[in-house]
Amino acid sequence: MATRQSGPIGRPRGFDAEEALERAMLFFWEHGYEGASLAGLTEAMGISTTSMYAAFGNKEELFRKALDRYTEGPSAYLARALEEPTALGVAAAVLAGTVRTTTRPAHPHGCLGVQGALATGDSGQAVRDLLAAWRTNGCSQLRDRFQQAVDDGELPPEADPGLLARYVTTLAFGIAVQAASGIGRDDLQEMADAALRSWPLA
Repeated sequence: MATRQSGPIGRPRGFDAEEALERAMLFFWEHGYEGASLAGLTEAMGISTTSMYAAFGNKEELFRKALDRYTEGPSAYLARALEEPTALGVAAAVLAGTVRTTTRPAHPHGCLGVQGALATGDSGQAVRDLLAAWRTNGCSQLRDRFQQAVDDGELPPEADPGLLARYVTTLAFGIAVQAASGIGRDDLQEMADAALRSWPLA
């Protein structure tokens, strides 16, 4: 008597999770957290709401995963900039990276980490807090790098690493907002170059 073969346990996912997450990141980047409806997200991702919840969790969890992808992808210029041999090189690389990332023709303009939750209701408080922590973490990494430059004598001893870090991050966030408003890449880079002409040197 023939035996019946058992099929695979569970249904195959049927979609590329990495590709779906990439599309979700771009959708959040363009519309912000609150502006990204579930219907819009799932349509952009090419999956059903049921599949989205099964693969990524709820909207907030999906956003957290999208922000991680943004950090490791479009925003990875920060990690590369920290490896520059001089503090001025770090600052210049951060601003140049911001200009490039926020003005790419094939991507939404602006920065997911800056504009992602500028206007949200009470339900978006956790996402606002998440993005505030994301921005603070970037500033802290710069502060530590500039402290190293002071310790190494590459920045003058009176330089304030925390102030310099806030200066660079404020410039970067301003660039992102300007880019989202339609200011062009050349104009933004010119502004970044001008802002670094007063950089302290040992």
